[in-house]
Amino acid sequence: MKPSTRYVVFGSARVRVRTEGTGAPLLLLMGIGGHLDMWQPLAEQLHGRQLVMFDFPGTGESTLPWFPPTMANAALFVRGLMRRLGLRRADVLGYSWGGLLAQQLAAQHAGTVRKLVLACTSLGALAIPSGLRVTARLLTPRRYHAPGYLAAIAPETFGGKFRRDPALVDAEAARRMSHPPSWRGYALQLIAAGTFSTFPLAPLIRHPTLILAGGDDPMVKTLNQHILHRVLPNSELRILENAGHLLLLDSPETSARIIMSFLEEAAHTAARR
Repeated sequence: MKPSTRYVVFGSARVRVRTEGTGAPLLLLMGIGGHLDMWQPLAEQLHGRQLVMFDFPGTGESTLPWFPPTMANAALFVRGLMRRLGLRRADVLGYSWGGLLAQQLAAQHAGTVRKLVLACTSLGALAIPSGLRVTARLLTPRRYHAPGYLAAIAPETFGGKFRRDPALVDAEAARRMSHPPSWRGYALQLIAAGTFSTFPLAPLIRHPTLILAGGDDPMVKTLNQHILHRVLPNSELRILENAGHLLLLDSPETSARIIMSFLEEAAHTAARR
């Protein structure tokens, strides 16, 4: 199925949504400030799935959210949007900030999630922090508005292939600058992340879960994923040693192969039962 982009009015927000492909649905939850076009490198590798992507309110071409900035409210929004799109259940892939939202969705609305993929994500407010310089860069959406600034900080901030391939940085800048988030929308996402913690939710997340991490991720230290693996009772951990925080984008073929293998194996296991 060719990509189909539309705008859905939900609550008081106008939300940009895109679906493409056929097969079992896979809902993609983007990182902080990101928009659905940024999924392109990975989406091109995820064959045999109906991909469902959207701009979270306050990002991309979606208008600002009307709900208070907590992950609980964000998860309620996602569940409602899924229903509007005719999705009763779906596999869910959450990247970075989207991984926090995916955890909240799985704990709070367990029946809407089949399998869970958490990529380059952490434990929320109680996570092992990154360095001060990297943390400071995350407090503003400047890297979505200024291509020169993004190029200057990308190697040290994202790690992985972004340390040594300027062409990747240029391509990422082009995608990001096409639909930068509003400063207010970005701030609301920051607040939601700052009030979230995995620990009280972990016993409720019993879905088969893949934790995918980059071994060279300056933004989310891999110790966070090791802890996440320990506290989520039905999880497996895969670390790509030379990949960075943007592993879904700088290593899309490898990432997609791991993700699809996990989802297909989980599906086969469920079928055998």
